[in-house]
Amino acid sequence: MLLIEALIAARDTLLEHLKNISKAIDQEIGLSKSISDLDHKKKAHDIAGFSSDRLLYSWSWYDLSNYVRSLGNEILYLWNRFLMFHRSNKTKILEFLYDAWAEDRIAEWSIWVVYSKDEVPHHYMSTSADDSSFHRPQLKSLNVPKFANDTAQLSAIRAELHRQSIGKMTINSQSLQDMHLFGNPSCVPIVIVERMIHSTSSSRSEKLDQILSRNLLDRTRFGASTMSIRRADGHVMRVVVFVHGFQGHHLDLRLVRNQWLLIDPNVEFLMSKANEDKTLGDFREMGLRLAQEVISFIKAKMDKISRTGKLGNIKLSFVGHSIGNVIIRTALTESIMEPYLSHLHTYLSISGPHLGYLYSSNTLFNSGLWLLKKLKGTQSFHQLTFSDDPDLRNTFFYKLCKERTLENFRNIILLSSPQDGYVPYHSARIEASPASHLDYSIKGKVFWEMLSNCLSQIQAPSSEHRIFMRCDINFDTSSRGRNLNTMIGRAAHVEFLESDMFARLIMWSFPELFLYL
Repeated sequence: MLLIEALIAARDTLLEHLKNISKAIDQEIGLSKSISDLDHKKKAHDIAGFSSDRLLYSWSWYDLSNYVRSLGNEILYLWNRFLMFHRSNKTKILEFLYDAWAEDRIAEWSIWVVYSKDEVPHHYMSTSADDSSFHRPQLKSLNVPKFANDTAQLSAIRAELHRQSIGKMTINSQSLQDMHLFGNPSCVPIVIVERMIHSTSSSRSEKLDQILSRNLLDRTRFGASTMSIRRADGHVMRVVVFVHGFQGHHLDLRLVRNQWLLIDPNVEFLMSKANEDKTLGDFREMGLRLAQEVISFIKAKMDKISRTGKLGNIKLSFVGHSIGNVIIRTALTESIMEPYLSHLHTYLSISGPHLGYLYSSNTLFNSGLWLLKKLKGTQSFHQLTFSDDPDLRNTFFYKLCKERTLENFRNIILLSSPQDGYVPYHSARIEASPASHLDYSIKGKVFWEMLSNCLSQIQAPSSEHRIFMRCDINFDTSSRGRNLNTMIGRAAHVEFLESDMFARLIMWSFPELFLYL
């Protein structure tokens, strides 16, 4: 009985998928008569009550074997017809299956993504080169409790509540290759996506709403996008540069790279090696080495493609982890990178200290930084903590924030985690620190000037449809227990490199941001 039920289910499933594929690619599979016969047999089977245990047990062994043989022949016939159909329409079928797979992933993974909407306050922006034109909001004027300004704590609480609700769900999936993702839903990272809009730019807000308001990706649109990229091969060279963090390895971001390759298999990627074992020095030197490495890579690819005479344009994207983001922004200030600034596309920042370590609240980590500066005199640590010059406005980070390193990107995605104690939460998100609201010293003024400069670059009109998102990643660290790594925040910082689940959730929810459309 179980064998017959399995064969019937296999036959019906195969027949259904054949019909769907034939309809999707608008090609006749040549099964009209066979389909009619199979449908007739299925109806006759239902009418006769072949699914009844009592009737089947009344059959002779000869009748049962004939029926099983008949079902097997039908399945074999359908499979052979599919193989012939696939040989004739291989490309169209693969495109259909790819788009269907992408849509299914978005539908399945959407339960771990939470959407919200926020504005970049207009008074955060400097309106001219004169920083004195900038003013910060008064904490009292915000008329909210002090706790409400602690965005890290609010994010952690929100994620935990969402995780508890997911733990009560029953995950049903027919996707065998992804079942490991649903082994324990409570262990999957929670991603809180904040759609950042500019209060002075309604057109960009509408563009962002169009992308972020939907939970499912329209199959037709995504299919057309992937097809257009395939047709553009040889015309648009798409390059993605991955930059590791402190004392990192060039393969640290390989999991993110793999997800990007699934979205765009023909992208050229550079896993930067220029600063391996060289992250203790000056960020300016690291930036120059990265710029030279990127230009050398691009020129080599351009020479290779130009031999066919098909090179038309370049789209350059960057992915950085930790201080790798500082190295990226420093590299973009180099004069040798100037010809490529107009080709910048997507910037994915993974826990990057964009505002340095001002107002870092991790006492243990701060003590470690102080000790390393004393023992080793590490220049990069002095720059991160603004101790490289007595005048805060003459420090490396203050000058870096005045450089226009962000305004040429079409898409900017800032990834942060409230559990990451290695990088200040507000610094990774390029937002105000709660402590800075109460600081009216020169330190507070310098911080707000840096914040204003960074946000002004993002608001700059160099890209008409710039997308700016902040994504909070909340990892499940319960299995790690309470140890030194979790106490100092290292566990979450390293989890960005050891897990690709957060990258799947973000990149497959918004594939447009990682494609050249």
